Amino acid sequence: MVGKRRKARTLAFMALYEADVAGHEPGTVLERLLAEEPLDEDNASFARDLVAGVQAHRQEIDRLIRRKAPAWPLEQLSPVDRNVLRLAIYEVLFDNRVPVRAAINEAVELAKRFGSDSSPRFVNGVLGSVSLMVTR
Repeated sequence: MVGKRRKARTLAFMALYEADVAGHEPGTVLERLLAEEPLDEDNASFARDLVAGVQAHRQEIDRLIRRKAPAWPLEQLSPVDRNVLRLAIYEVLFDNRVPVRAAINEAVELAKRFGSDSSPRFVNGVLGSVSLMVTR
């Protein structure tokens, strides 16, 4: 199950990234990605929920990133770091399907795979600060 959930998160991240960088509609991008790399319905639904949730809460999430990483203007963050943080903050604060630590670990793995050498540490630091807001 972990592998399929990770793949669902990866596809959700890729859709958010493309939407951010190219201005494409994230739901449409995700459907294209799911056609290219199919998931079972439960995990495809999980990926759709992640993308829709990030989009629904994006302004609040972006405000939080600005607050928790004040030295890094949101617009100047790498698109990878920005979208990994958006996805993970959505999972930590709004989704509540996985333990906070698991959401952070998954985000760090995405940062390792897609980001720069400094991305995992940066993402972990910001999410560690965000996790202090959670009481579960």
